[in-house]
Amino acid sequence: MAYDIYQENILDHYENPRNFGHILNCTAKAHDTNPLCGDMFDFEVAVSEGRIQDVRFNGKGCAISTASASMLTEKIKNMTVEEAMKIEREDITEMLGVELSHVRIKCAMLPLKVMKLALIECKK
Repeated sequence: MAYDIYQENILDHYENPRNFGHILNCTAKAHDTNPLCGDMFDFEVAVSEGRIQDVRFNGKGCAISTASASMLTEKIKNMTVEEAMKIEREDITEMLGVELSHVRIKCAMLPLKVMKLALIECKK
């Protein structure tokens, strides 16, 4: 039963992604792709005084990668850059709430990688 709820949550974030789009005056942005499946994402962040004021993502991906991006943007809003940089693989899999195969874990981790690339740009 819990598995069905998590599947519904993933499908909801896939069909109705949160924070999808662009930030007009972003502090930093990053782009990356998963060449194995073709998923590609851009992350844009607006940071002020070390805190993430806004975050948006854009691109295309499977249900897992899009849900991961959507959930991740919700999670990091209002976090400090340092707090967001500490998010790891286990945090993403816990957020998604389903067991992922080796191939699917790469889909789920792509948004985390792109988000961290954007936050590294903020520090420069």
